[in-house]
Amino acid sequence: MNDLAFENQSFLWGNEAGPIRILSEYLHPKAEFNEHGITDTIVVFGSARIPSKEKSQTKNPSPLEGLSQYYEEAREFSRLISEWAEVLKLDTPNRNLLICTGGGPGIMEAGNRGAKEAGAKSVALNIVLPHEQHPNPYVNKELTFEFHYFFMRKLWFMKTCRGMIAFPGGFGTFDELFETLTLVQTGKKSRIPILLYGTKFWTEVINFKKLAEMKLISEEDLHLFGFADSPVEALRFFQEKIRFELTHSEGTKT
Repeated sequence: MNDLAFENQSFLWGNEAGPIRILSEYLHPKAEFNEHGITDTIVVFGSARIPSKEKSQTKNPSPLEGLSQYYEEAREFSRLISEWAEVLKLDTPNRNLLICTGGGPGIMEAGNRGAKEAGAKSVALNIVLPHEQHPNPYVNKELTFEFHYFFMRKLWFMKTCRGMIAFPGGFGTFDELFETLTLVQTGKKSRIPILLYGTKFWTEVINFKKLAEMKLISEEDLHLFGFADSPVEALRFFQEKIRFELTHSEGTKT
């Protein structure tokens, strides 16, 4: 007996079924977000290579051990945000703000870990890569999603995003940061607070003011983001900008 079409793996992984795979990566997260009442997220981006303090003190430390402070600070930031989110529910019982990461190691792990240490759940949007990036041990299984398509993963990073924070990172972090800035700059996404964590790092690797001086971006574009150098400073940045919006918003349609 032949398989049903929607159970035929050969067909589902073929070129003709591409639209079905893409739609599945939209509908499955949508169903789970609705099931778990997820209305809002703060997205945490940063390098997958930055180790925790524990790993940087091993016999074979990573060359990036000097950056492990960012892991610990991302962990603390996510803990603080998750604790604040519980307080927010008292004023906005119909809203549910969670930390969201890419689900992998490094800064992503720190984000999920901090949320877990606060007794909160968090979202993990993992991507299947040739070198097999696996979800970190601090994710919530029911809120962990595996993506084949980068562009569908990007959609879900932004779909419920009420704010994003970028810790030091490489190509992937830059990609997500500049895509978010472009979406807000062009009005494709409503204005959200965008925070660059680690002023020294960001101002050394990107000369934003020079871009404005050369008229490649406008002076107003420099106000699309802010900087912070401590978890508490980052928390206050989002508290000031998100609280009013959450209490006066109907939510994000998905």
